[in-house]
Amino acid sequence: MKNVLMAAAAIASLGAQAQSADALYVRSLAANCSNCHGTNGRTAEGSAVPGLAGMPRDYMLQQLQAFRDGTRPATVMHQITKGFTPAQLQQIAGYFAAQPK
Repeated sequence: MKNVLMAAAAIASLGAQAQSADALYVRSLAANCSNCHGTNGRTAEGSAVPGLAGMPRDYMLQQLQAFRDGTRPATVMHQITKGFTPAQLQQIAGYFAAQPK
């Protein structure tokens, strides 16, 4: 019985580590945005750059895709978004949507 409990604890620990690794990966993707959009998507008060924290996921994803496709005007966002896969853009949009404003 003790071996079964130890095995279950080990499996649960691996699952928690995998979730943590996934969360860290998505956070590292979103960290690329911090130079302009602030840490965790919160810009300084009065900034001309929009804050991303708490932005609706679907809206943000739509904007990121428009930058990537070149259908939304921008200065550097066209090049930045081309560096991410569509799946990564979805992860980034989800990350910022979950951040408190």
